[in-house]
Amino acid sequence: MLQENAGWIAVGAIIVVLALAWLVASASSRRSAASGAHRGRRSWRRRPHRNEFRPEGHVQTETSRRQAAIVVNPTKFEDLPAVQRRIHGVCRELGWEEPIFIETTAKDTGTGQAHEALEKGVTVVCALGGDGTVRAVAEALVGTETPMGLLPGGTGNLLARNLELPVDSLEDALRVALTGQNKRVDVGRLTVDASGEHERPEKHIFLVMAGLGFDAAIMAGAPEKLKAKVGWPAYVVSGARNLRGPRFKVRVKTADGDEFSRRTRTVVIGNCGKLLGGLVLMPEAEVDDGKLDVVALSPQGIAGWAAVAARLASRRRRGHPRVDHYTTTGVEVRADRPQEVQLDGDPIGEARAISAEVVPLSLIVRVGAVES
Repeated sequence: MLQENAGWIAVGAIIVVLALAWLVASASSRRSAASGAHRGRRSWRRRPHRNEFRPEGHVQTETSRRQAAIVVNPTKFEDLPAVQRRIHGVCRELGWEEPIFIETTAKDTGTGQAHEALEKGVTVVCALGGDGTVRAVAEALVGTETPMGLLPGGTGNLLARNLELPVDSLEDALRVALTGQNKRVDVGRLTVDASGEHERPEKHIFLVMAGLGFDAAIMAGAPEKLKAKVGWPAYVVSGARNLRGPRFKVRVKTADGDEFSRRTRTVVIGNCGKLLGGLVLMPEAEVDDGKLDVVALSPQGIAGWAAVAARLASRRRRGHPRVDHYTTTGVEVRADRPQEVQLDGDPIGEARAISAEVVPLSLIVRVGAVES
């Protein structure tokens, strides 16, 4: 029976692992260029900024200057001038000054541009691009009092989905960014040690999830030409190639003292738990709970992936030998050999060891209902 249904099981397994790897066309294969951007941040003040207390949907009436900076990835749009005109229209409608547009580059995917926006003293900095652009902009805004607006520019928009923000309308998302309330959210800080013994490992942030192993291998292995031609289905090809790959041994240690060793396919560290298609990998994960969720998936073969799929569909937190799930403020993961690593869908290379810690309520994001 298993052999007769192997094709359907394989399809289901691929769908699940693609969701784990954020099957989004907006996930670029460029390495993160913002690893050193954490330097120079200032600690956010204990006393909240006055905008912290703005009611949801309230439009500011104060006479001070109100201007938005739009950090935009130009590669996401065939007609960028048309997109800019739509943004200008919403700003005028709400009585804001003309926005500032700052384009990302291959070398700087949004962090430098967000710093530039901060220097100009804008009211809000909006990320208009894929999940990588959002993460790069957040690098500069963590620890500041300037809020970030989330504008849909890719097909993933995973942080926006977890915050239940508009992802199908640029205008609606912009109205939230300009008139919504401020919400403090957690940020994950990841340390990546390529050799496992490096004296100065790389440091990054992530907003949704970071992963070591299979999910990152899918992102790194998607053929570039195929991605350019067909978009997200290219990840199906990469997923199929990696589905039967070998497991690797990891030792996982949490800040709460839990420690275990497994032969696994992937370890995912999440700041929030919702993926594409309504799949919830981490049912109890909240973006503002001061915790990280850690999931290790250890299937054996296609049948094992089918069992993992059933476990994820049930949304049970514990109780399956192929799934380990912990909630903690920090975690260390050490592999027996180098594995691919990804941050919010962007592959950043191989590493033997990673560690993550939560930075509680360190980023302000604009949320709230759209005005009627």
